[in-house]
Amino acid sequence: MWIYVNPNPCGRTEPDCVIRAICIATDRTWYEVYDDLCEFGREECSMPSVNSIWGKYLYRIGFRPFLLPDACTKCVTVREFCRRYPKGTYIIGTGSHAVACINGDYIDSWDSGQETVSYFFRKRGTDNG
Repeated sequence: MWIYVNPNPCGRTEPDCVIRAICIATDRTWYEVYDDLCEFGREECSMPSVNSIWGKYLYRIGFRPFLLPDACTKCVTVREFCRRYPKGTYIIGTGSHAVACINGDYIDSWDSGQETVSYFFRKRGTDNG
């Protein structure tokens, strides 16, 4: 189920979806995540919004990357992903958007349930497998 949450302190819904998703999945403020990603991007000499940068950042804070186990990755929407993975904390990447999924709910500033999932990060210790 979609739950509306927008942790952006100015109410913006773009282009900070990565920061918003990480805030929701880690229960940290927008400013904390923004500052961390900027610092990490600086260390890596890249922009904090680059997929490889925020992916490495997530790995550093206890998330592990995965591709979908099915051959038909184009068939899995955010909504379907949440049905398949009803336990745990995830950050889902669609290629153009990032969204938090916690215990079967996708939490975002807009209903992104129809977006196609490309990959995801699972927070260690929050799944049932």
